[in-house]
Formats: sequence, C-alpha cells, structure tokens
Amino acid sequence: MIVELSHPIVDGMITYPGIPGPKLGVHLSREDSRKIYAPGTEFHIATITLAANTGTYLDTPYHRYPDGPDLSQVPVSKLADLPGLVVRAGAGREVVIDEDLDVRGRAVLIHTGWDRHFGTDAYLHGHPYLAPGSAQWLAEQGAALVGIDSLNIDDTPPRGERPAHTILLKAGIPLVEHLTGLAALPQPSEGQGFRFHAAPPMVAGMGTFPVRAYAVVP
Repeated sequence: MIVELSHPIVDGMITYPGIPGPKLGVHLSREDSRKIYAPGTEFHIATITLAANTGTYLDTPYHRYPDGPDLSQVPVSKLADLPGLVVRAGAGREVVIDEDLDVRGRAVLIHTGWDRHFGTDAYLHGHPYLAPGSAQWLAEQGAALVGIDSLNIDDTPPRGERPAHTILLKAGIPLVEHLTGLAALPQPSEGQGFRFHAAPPMVAGMGTFPVRAYAVVP
C-alpha cells in the first residue's frame, strides 16, 4: 500500500506567513500547440513561479548553514527508501520524543494532526513543534530524517529562534515540514513497518524544495 503524505500545490496557496503563494501559468497552450504539431496532436506546457518553501517541502543543511550540502549534494539514500517510524504527539504544543524508541537510521515522522488545519488561518498560529531537547536527542541517536505535519518543526515566536533546525541540520539530518496523512501509518507496536520517500529535484545552490512525500506499507 502506498500512503500519500503531501499536500497538493495549487495556485496562490499560502504555506507559511509572509511567503508568497505559487503562480501557475501557461508557456504553450493546447490551442497554440495545434499550430506547431501535426493535425490531432496537441500539448500543454505549464509554468510555475514559487518560493522553495511551498507545500510539503524538504530542508537540507544548506537551508541553515552556508557550507552545508544543498539539494544537489544530499545523497538520495538519505531521502528515499528509509525505514520509517511514526511518533504520535500527545496533548500540548511541544512534542517530546520517547527516548526508548529506536530511531537510528530511521525517518522519524511526528504526527500531531495539525494538518487538519492546512489551508486555513488556524494552521498558521499556535502550531505543535518539536522540543529542542528531543531534537538534540534525535541528532545524538542518529535519526536519518525528521518530519512533521505542522507549520514548522520549531516554535515560531517573533524572536525567530529555530533550535530544531539548528541542531538537526547541523547534524546532517534533512527535515520535511507540512506533511499530511500520518494517521494512516502503522506504529512498530502494530507489528508493521513502512518505508519513507521524500526526494526533491537536484537543484544546485538551493536548500529547500517541495517533495512528493509518501510511504510504502507492506
């Protein structure tokens, strides 16, 4: 079974406050293509202008650190076919990871349920986030990737501190934010695992980009 974990990208959508929504356009319409190709043959070529932090997207170390690997430098082995572990968040905004979990080499996906607000004003305020101490523990334990179905893996107060980004990206651990659908993923206690995939294009000089994140559940 394949479980979709990404939000669709649509014209004008707001992913994060202050970041402009994408603009979709047309480079070649079907009508105009009929003037170029043989009778009965037509194509549509679209354009899109978007900020890299749009929809469900991946952060590489370059997003936080100028000397960190960018989208073209992070090996695909760190982004695809990873053994996955879903963590169900409890009550409260700050998510603390159970330190009894085996996270080494795994994509750790934090399920808060905040994705239910995606596309509304409620999504942009008061969101759940990863406790800095848990970010440090995940880095020390060698998690392969960390994701969350919330606005940001960090709290987003005006002071702009980002401890989870700082800790995890410094450790070379990619992040995926704005996930969805994590409720469908099994926990180890249910006797079933899954493989996680979230590989972006190899764009040199960029630290973030949208991904088609999904899980394969045997």
